[in-house]
Amino acid sequence: MILASSPHFSSPVTTRRLMANVLLALAPVTVFGIYLYGWPALLTIVVSVAAALASDAGFRLLIGQKPRIDDLSAAVSGLLLALVLPPSTPLWMTALGSIFAVVVAKEFFGGIGANVFNPALIGRAFLIMSFPAAITTWHKPVGFSAALTDAVTTATPLNIIKLGGTMADVGKSFVASGVASSTDYTSVLKTLFIGTRSGCIGESSILLILIGGIFLILTRTMDWRAPVSMIATAFVASWALGMDPVFGVLSGGLVFGAVFMATDYVTAPLTAQGKLIFGFGAGLITVLIRKWGGYPEGTSYGILIMNAATPFLNRLIQKKYGFVAPQKGASK
Repeated sequence: MILASSPHFSSPVTTRRLMANVLLALAPVTVFGIYLYGWPALLTIVVSVAAALASDAGFRLLIGQKPRIDDLSAAVSGLLLALVLPPSTPLWMTALGSIFAVVVAKEFFGGIGANVFNPALIGRAFLIMSFPAAITTWHKPVGFSAALTDAVTTATPLNIIKLGGTMADVGKSFVASGVASSTDYTSVLKTLFIGTRSGCIGESSILLILIGGIFLILTRTMDWRAPVSMIATAFVASWALGMDPVFGVLSGGLVFGAVFMATDYVTAPLTAQGKLIFGFGAGLITVLIRKWGGYPEGTSYGILIMNAATPFLNRLIQKKYGFVAPQKGASK
């Protein structure tokens, strides 16, 4: 989830309003994911959100606390998890990941506002470690015209490059999948920006992700520093390591993670300087994993590692509440 209760968002009404803004911002990529993958994507989203809501309410009842699913935080966590999963993920795995995200990553730490790590990313990391084959199986977009099980299994753009392919190979895969008409570099970047490619349900369309991010900034739901720092760092680091920086930004889940995961008020630093450092670290780690790691993508682990560094950053760069800087020229 993006926002949660914190010293700045302790009011249930405020939290609910912020969560509602997040759901609105996620609506375009959610609808687009359903458009790309049809019923499997829709079922994955429904199961993930339902499991998150049920596990949140069930666990709190179990420990004698009042359920608070009306603050929408569990719904946001469930939706975010669904959007970073392949549409072919078995539904029972989706439900298990959602339960793990809400109960273990959030409630075990004290509930909303007390979690150390982003719940949705913990849920995804749990599924990758437990069921790597299922969570790294990709299909070309089929919409509602065919069953996903009948579709051709394909590779993501990052997979192709990781296995030694070139941008031309990425273009050929787009043409073969019917999502592009040309293999030239500009056509590849256009396809990546629009998002008609294989991948997770909600992370492919950079255009729609940016629209959601702009909405969150305009409604003061999101601070721009962490996502801009993360994307800029990934761009520069990709260039410095001999990788295509534009391709690196447009492919995988980098932009989705930067906009919707690195902006959590609970698991990201409180200060402006801390947010910039957080984004820098997450972007750099993402690129390092892409370059030398065993997985082609590193966004989730980049953000989770920086989540662990957040308490240190908050102590290192403390925010002074109630402090007013002295005016220049003021009498002593």
